[in-house]
Amino acid sequence: MGKTIKLKKGFDINIIGKPQKKVDNNFSSKTYAINPSDFRFIAPIPKLTVQEGDEVKAGDPIFYDKSNPDIMFCAPVSGEVVEVKRGQKRAIAEIVILADKENQYKQFDKVDLNMIDREDLVKHLLGSGCWPMLTQRPYGVLADPTETPKAIFVSAFDSAPLANDLNFSVAGQQEYLQAGIDALNILSGSTVYMGMSSGQSANELTHLKNVETNNFDGPHPAGVVGIQIHHTQPINKGDIVWTVKLLDVIAIGRMVRDGQFNTERLFAVGGPSVKNPQYYKGFIGANIEQMLKDNIQSENNRVISGNVLTGIQITPNSHMHFFDNQLTVLEEGDKHELFGWLIPNYPRPSISKTFFGNLFGGSKKEFNVNTNTHGEHRAIVVTGEYEKVLPMDLYPMQLVKSILYNDIDLMEGLGIYEIIEEDLALCEFVCTSKTDVQQIIKDGIELMVEQG
Repeated sequence: MGKTIKLKKGFDINIIGKPQKKVDNNFSSKTYAINPSDFRFIAPIPKLTVQEGDEVKAGDPIFYDKSNPDIMFCAPVSGEVVEVKRGQKRAIAEIVILADKENQYKQFDKVDLNMIDREDLVKHLLGSGCWPMLTQRPYGVLADPTETPKAIFVSAFDSAPLANDLNFSVAGQQEYLQAGIDALNILSGSTVYMGMSSGQSANELTHLKNVETNNFDGPHPAGVVGIQIHHTQPINKGDIVWTVKLLDVIAIGRMVRDGQFNTERLFAVGGPSVKNPQYYKGFIGANIEQMLKDNIQSENNRVISGNVLTGIQITPNSHMHFFDNQLTVLEEGDKHELFGWLIPNYPRPSISKTFFGNLFGGSKKEFNVNTNTHGEHRAIVVTGEYEKVLPMDLYPMQLVKSILYNDIDLMEGLGIYEIIEEDLALCEFVCTSKTDVQQIIKDGIELMVEQG
């Protein structure tokens, strides 16, 4: 057992529509899709190994990055490749598979973790579709199979608004979890760290072996893996660490034990516009149409693959993105408010104490929110708001400004190696200037990668 880390900085955004702990057993997605843009810095036009009309099994390769052809991106389900959607400059937007009624798996070799060495395990995961689940920091890129990380990190809880309750989602999966952790130990140069919340003191996650657990007590972003890395093994220049989503650890465990690329998981569907917020069982890249059918309260909504802070806006008949296990729906805030900012005419989540709703249990109350930003973009003003909600020992405002004027040396000194966009998403939420902090961080990371 590791240490308990209490985080005072942060802010919990409580929104109505929290998914109830029940699963819709009648859900069935007709199509599944993989979007190459979900993987940072791979070519916008990867090399396809399939064509429209081809039949595939779950685990069959469908494309690979030309700059790293050993990493295979595989089909999450069996069926027919019915469409290869293209975007600007013929970049591949989605590879869509019409799913079979009964999933068929490509059979890989089962792995005896007591006998296999690291090199063979790496080759096995590269060819089986599991390697893209490993993310490398700095920069949040695909893990480099030629590198050995100083540690691997897994967050066992999600503190984002309306997040998937991972305790509920991993119930009954302890054997696969343990197998996944054991595999990560072979890949890791030293230790596998798991960040847990104080509310996870008595569940099957606490019985895992070969993992160092640390408890994080505090508001969001306590469940963000980047925050946990900062308080456990901070990243310095030259360091490499890997991160893995908890549900992807299960998928790796299934590959080890069963020899199948099985990405089955629970998707949490919630938000103020959802009639029956609950969970749906499916595979990576599931189509959301059946999740939302007859389940939306209003017409003018924004559908988000992920959470309201870091998610990607999608259409109501689109597919979940690769790393997302949460679907959020809320009303578009495109209506004019009476008297604008002069009168805060309805309760809303805010760190400001000037709102009437925050005077009486505002930190615990659930709010009916929309996408209105309550103001236009303005010049960046130093208010100290970022520092109030970011539990990291760095200067976020100065880092953002250093990126804006492309000062690489200053970016390095201010901590660009430690962060990716999601780490500062809450700074964007509280920003008086309505600054697109996450896009700025993304631009900074792209500049660092370009400069080598």
